[in-house]
Amino acid sequence: MNPQQVAEATRDAMWRDDRASRGLGMQVLAVGPGSATVAMTVREDMLNGHDICHGGFVTTLADSAFAFACNAYNELTVASGFDVNLMAAAKLGDVLTATAQEVSKSGRTGVYDVAVRNQRGEAVAAFRGRSYTMKGKALIDSLPVGKQA
Repeated sequence: MNPQQVAEATRDAMWRDDRASRGLGMQVLAVGPGSATVAMTVREDMLNGHDICHGGFVTTLADSAFAFACNAYNELTVASGFDVNLMAAAKLGDVLTATAQEVSKSGRTGVYDVAVRNQRGEAVAAFRGRSYTMKGKALIDSLPVGKQA
C-alpha cells in the first residue's frame, strides 16, 4: 500500500469507533499522511449562554482533525497536549472546517497545526497539538506501520 492508501485505511478504522466525532455530526473530508480535514455544522445544542458555539466544541473539532492526521501512518498515536486560541465566535448554522497539518514528526513525538475556519473562510481557532506515538502498535495489524516511502 502507498502512504495515501494507508492514511485512508486508518481513517476508516478510526471512524468506525469514533463515537464522539460521529455524534457531533463531523465529516472527514480529506486525509493524507500527516494531514486531515474535518467539518462540523454548529447545532442548537452546541450553543452556550451567549448564543455562540461553546469553545469546547470548536476545540473538539480541531482535536478530531489532529487525531486523524497524526494516526495516518498506522501507528497508534495519542495527544500529549495541545494549545488552542479562539479568535472569532461561531454561530448557529456555521460550517466549521478544521485542517490539520503535520509540522514535525521525530521519534515518538509530533507537532501538528490545525486551522479552524468558518464557511466564509474566517479564522475561528488556531490549535497546536503535540502527539505521542506508541511504537510498534499498529491501528490495523494487516497494514504497514510508520512513514512509507
